[in-house]
Amino acid sequence: MNPNDTFAPNAIDPALLAGNRRELGGYEARHFGWQLLGRVGVVTLNRPERKNPLTFDSYAELRDLFRALVQAVDVKAVVVQGAGDNFCSGGDVHEIIGPLVRLKAPELLMFTRMTGDLVKAMRACPQPIVAAVDGVCAGAGAIVAMASDLRLGTARSKTAFLFNRVGLAGCDMGACAMLPRIIGQGRASELLYTGRSMTGDEAERWGFLNRLAAPEDLAAQALALAQELAAGPTFANGITKTMLHQEWSMGIDQAIEAEAQAQALCMLTEDFQRAYHAFVARQRPVFEGN
Repeated sequence: MNPNDTFAPNAIDPALLAGNRRELGGYEARHFGWQLLGRVGVVTLNRPERKNPLTFDSYAELRDLFRALVQAVDVKAVVVQGAGDNFCSGGDVHEIIGPLVRLKAPELLMFTRMTGDLVKAMRACPQPIVAAVDGVCAGAGAIVAMASDLRLGTARSKTAFLFNRVGLAGCDMGACAMLPRIIGQGRASELLYTGRSMTGDEAERWGFLNRLAAPEDLAAQALALAQELAAGPTFANGITKTMLHQEWSMGIDQAIEAEAQAQALCMLTEDFQRAYHAFVARQRPVFEGN
């Protein structure tokens, strides 16, 4: 950079922006539905005739989309939902389970790492993710719901971590790490050892679902919640999500220090100033995410 170049006080070098910021409103998904409603990105698993199963292609594309959301400037929250009356029935029996039984260890590890990378990408993206869980939510579908930040459901929803029903361990895509933190060790153990379905009422009572909605209202309520989050201090929300994730592996003293540093960073944002001036003026703050 030429030392004689001058920039406006808040200008950002275009080269930095080009490498780290992008828009996803025009993204055209190939293996699921994607649309941007205001500042909320909506992912729709859209194979309702099969209860919206995942395939090798949709796993990979979902992983890549959530990775790209780290750089997205036009998406401030995400909804994940299923088309029709079901959320997701897990890995497609014919397109995933069948081929897997013919693979050797290196290719199987390639697959399990890819599925785990989807969860990593969901947890790493700064946008809060709201899962709208209706009907069947099983296997990898239950994991996608689990990896979301908030979950709305219906009384008729049935969530099952059914890996042991197909001869596999319950330790799939982070389930043994994350599920006990959401519903407790004993309850998670029951679901992972038995593979039984958790009803909507039970899932809400156990804390897996934040609240229940009528099936016909579920999509609208999930979108409304995501829109509320998208209208908030989104930079600070991203810090909250990061700390919720990172503090799982911290001691309390380390966590308190990490939060002190994170909160000091948030105090430098313009949203923090907006909130103060709105409070003084007895007005509701209008956040801009910076």
